[in-house]
Amino acid sequence: MTGTALAALAAATSLFATPSVAQDVYGRSQTLLVTPEGDLLGYTPERGEVVVRYDNSGRRILLDRYGNMIAYEMPAEEYFPRRHREPYWGGQVANAPVWEDDVMTGSVPGDPAIERQPLEQALPGFPDDSFGAQEQPEQPMTKKAIPEIPVGKLSRPEVTALQVFLDREGVSPGVIDGKMGQNVNKAIVAWEQITGETLDPNDADGIIERLRLSGGLAFMSYTITAGDAAGPYVAAIPEDYAEKAALPALSYTSTAEMLAEKFHMDEAYLRELNPGVDFTIPGTIIKVVDPGPAKKGSVARIIADKGLKQVFAYGEDGALIAAYPASIGSTDTPSPSGTVTVERIALNPGYTYNPKVNFKQGNNDRVLSIPPGPNGPVGTVWLALSKPTYGIHGTPEPSKIGRTQSHGCIRLTNWDATELAKMVKPGVTVEFID
Repeated sequence: MTGTALAALAAATSLFATPSVAQDVYGRSQTLLVTPEGDLLGYTPERGEVVVRYDNSGRRILLDRYGNMIAYEMPAEEYFPRRHREPYWGGQVANAPVWEDDVMTGSVPGDPAIERQPLEQALPGFPDDSFGAQEQPEQPMTKKAIPEIPVGKLSRPEVTALQVFLDREGVSPGVIDGKMGQNVNKAIVAWEQITGETLDPNDADGIIERLRLSGGLAFMSYTITAGDAAGPYVAAIPEDYAEKAALPALSYTSTAEMLAEKFHMDEAYLRELNPGVDFTIPGTIIKVVDPGPAKKGSVARIIADKGLKQVFAYGEDGALIAAYPASIGSTDTPSPSGTVTVERIALNPGYTYNPKVNFKQGNNDRVLSIPPGPNGPVGTVWLALSKPTYGIHGTPEPSKIGRTQSHGCIRLTNWDATELAKMVKPGVTVEFID
């Protein structure tokens, strides 16, 4: 191995030396990951998903397995100049943008652990519920080793076929984007646990045959309907909660976003498969994947594995029915431990923001009723747990599931959360394990 290769390997080892820490407030990380377009990277890369190299300027850059640049490192002070900082949390500083779920990623994996700051917040609150701030004991986020599955250089259609097959089988790979990653690996392991068989992702012909037997090929044509084009849609989802509350609904922002979620796809991948297509024109024929019908069954027990970032659903007989990638808690706002129960299930829930019991968002200092919708803070589903303020819910950002952390709740894609909700009844146990 050359000296350059050894240096790159050492850099990669250092980058992933400790569990990653999601950055929800500026001032907690000295180095950020910035995309080539100048935006903060919307997720924290997992081990094995990126290769670390150095450019001609000596900056450390992250590449995907095909050599495409994902992001480069930048000092936080350069991205958020000092003149824009404002006091926050007992002398710390913060004035950075946040994601819809108030978790901002973009920090470099392997940043030193930060000292937990006092934060009174509870997510989520709903009408007629009175939630108090819950003081949680500090607990480390566990990172379990996910079995490495040797994969050759599969084409994106081949990876898509694998993802579609897994999705049809009830072991969700998260968003279907034609890319291998830990969510896909976890789904393969879960499928093997359910069936007792071995699934070779490199056997493209075998995957195609399995697809044929499970409902047909991975891709299909879809004709955009007048209803699809009509919406209703909103022009954009504002960051400010008062502006959110003024909207009639937190609907999709485009036909493409709606269709991507309908077919369990990454929106960017949907657009790549249909270059130049105007999704607003009824009668337009587009190429999508065919995830098949939702999994059906009766779930008696749920396990939320914090280390694997995965949710497992079991039937009355103890057999595994389904598995979903998830974002579960964070170092600052850990999820509970032990066993709780599902108390109630709400589809298309609203959201009540109360600064006295929730986090303080912007300048909002009064209770706000935020309307429902897929782009709401908890997405399209809320399964309330017997521990107040905690639940299993959807998300407005499905591509981040399993990559970012949460405010202690269990976040799934909207379609996975909906599928699970329809198999669950109040009283089902939910066990959190490390």
